[in-house]
Amino acid sequence: MSRYRFHRIFWLIVPLALGLGALILIGERLTSPANRVIGAPPAALGATRVTLQTQNSDYVSGWHIRGRAGVGSVLLLHGVRSDRRQMLARAERLVALGFGVLLIDLPAHGESTGQHITFGHNESLAVTAAIDWLHAQAPEDKIGVIGVSLGGASLILAKPSPFLRAAVVESMYPDIGNAITNRLTMRIGKTGEVISPLLQLQLKWQLGVDPQELQPISHIRQLNAPLLLVSGSEDQHTTLAETQRLFAAASEPKQLWVVNGAAHVDLFRYSPREYEAHVFSFLLQNLR
Repeated sequence: MSRYRFHRIFWLIVPLALGLGALILIGERLTSPANRVIGAPPAALGATRVTLQTQNSDYVSGWHIRGRAGVGSVLLLHGVRSDRRQMLARAERLVALGFGVLLIDLPAHGESTGQHITFGHNESLAVTAAIDWLHAQAPEDKIGVIGVSLGGASLILAKPSPFLRAAVVESMYPDIGNAITNRLTMRIGKTGEVISPLLQLQLKWQLGVDPQELQPISHIRQLNAPLLLVSGSEDQHTTLAETQRLFAAASEPKQLWVVNGAAHVDLFRYSPREYEAHVFSFLLQNLR
């Protein structure tokens, strides 16, 4: 092999190898656990610690607060790379309204076990375990769920529960392909559309999960409970058009609340009065 040809091959292979290595590192970062110590709940919350076990033997940590009889219980599910504390402000308001509340760390988040974040696959098993646990604690209570982003996807991908009576889903992606593409293009422009399919292939290699299994839009029709779908009008992680597609795919009874001016943010903190009027009123209506 001539020296000139060797150099041509070398400078072709090196960028490809570096690019492949970068993709692997990005994929590992996306799926790596987001564990952290949570500590004790705020004393004023009156919560007790709970530990649940999922079908695939993950241990799920959380806090539970008993509510007043006849008001209902609400499961709170945080977003990706967060933990139960993201839902604490909602929990405090729900407790004031008399609801029982269960806040959990999804698998591979907070103090829960799990080797990888699986974007709803393993997390959905935690949702099933939590709803079943709530029903066992207070069989007379109707159960609702508020799920944010990954939390919403985990609820929709979970096996439909006969105990669920109300579902609030906030800022949820229709499928993992859209979720990855949107986040990449926000950071690196059109190149993200090229990289996204390669990262999706990594999901199957790293997690053993086919991206086709991570499509809430294909499962949302199976939700056997009234649905309130919520999203910010300026959300670029899950666009308004994607939210409207999700809403069209859902079964009745369903409601859509678009939070004017909001991006991919905590919608309760962004607009607490409107949140009270839409979300908490929806739960009171369906769970009492």
